[in-house]
Amino acid sequence: MGVGNLATVGCRSDWFGGLQVQTTTVVTLPNGIATLTASASTAVGAVRQVNEDSFVAESPLFVVADGMGGHERGDRASQTVIRVLTDRLPEGSIPTPADVLSAITAANEGVRQLTADDGHRLVSGTTLVGVALAQANNGATTHWMVFNVGDSRIYSWDGRLLEQLSVDHSAVQELVDAGAITHAAARVHPERNIITRAVGAEDLVDADVWLLPVAGAQSFVICSDGLTKELDDDDIAGLLASHGGAVPADPDAAGQPVSIADALVAAANRAGGKDNITVIVLESSIGGASLDDERTQERTFLAEHLEQTRPRA
Repeated sequence: MGVGNLATVGCRSDWFGGLQVQTTTVVTLPNGIATLTASASTAVGAVRQVNEDSFVAESPLFVVADGMGGHERGDRASQTVIRVLTDRLPEGSIPTPADVLSAITAANEGVRQLTADDGHRLVSGTTLVGVALAQANNGATTHWMVFNVGDSRIYSWDGRLLEQLSVDHSAVQELVDAGAITHAAARVHPERNIITRAVGAEDLVDADVWLLPVAGAQSFVICSDGLTKELDDDDIAGLLASHGGAVPADPDAAGQPVSIADALVAAANRAGGKDNITVIVLESSIGGASLDDERTQERTFLAEHLEQTRPRA
């Protein structure tokens, strides 16, 4: 299937810190016309000197990469991942799942090459989390392909319920899964910064990957752990519920953050901002479907589908 009619309005995303991006894309899919609206924001935070987060927020890719703090070239590692993904999965395309997996493999090789070029000292690495439009069955169907390596996160949001889709690849998540500590204890555990998977850490990258149908009204939040270290899920849900959408038309009179991504980043900064913070909020609607109108239907549909498709940690 070709892309069909596609238009993007807004700023192109960049690989470096301290910017905000807003895009609207219209894509012709087998089941209707999809409007994809995204807001993205990144900031160095209140403590760090360098932003090691990178992102892209333009169809078909909505991705955040968080360079590994304390490792050589964390910023270059995350930039390399985004650069490779956008080169292989260019704006306006709709890749196959195999194309996406191949791009992730190439991104891992690119990060590994950073270390090979240096020849000594520490390994570069980065998390990777995101969602991509992907076509299957010779273009007859289109899915959201969700993928994750590390402890950056992707959530679904239906207007009332925030649900984490990804599984953290971290030492504390393994303790939670084993019943050794609670989720609350994991937030303050001394090993909470230790991740168990990263792009560039090994010759072969092990990503969690699964597919969700593109249907009705859907919304996703994609973020680095700079957000989730400062705000819990209830805090994030409260901000989402109080905001008018991913991309409001006009800034407010006081010059305060105008997109929900900006608002989330600003809230994490106010809460401490101990790490780099990057957030993408993506809203997708087929044929004018309303997130509010289809709230209950989408919640039930997504929960049932994830029960069958969620990857295991």
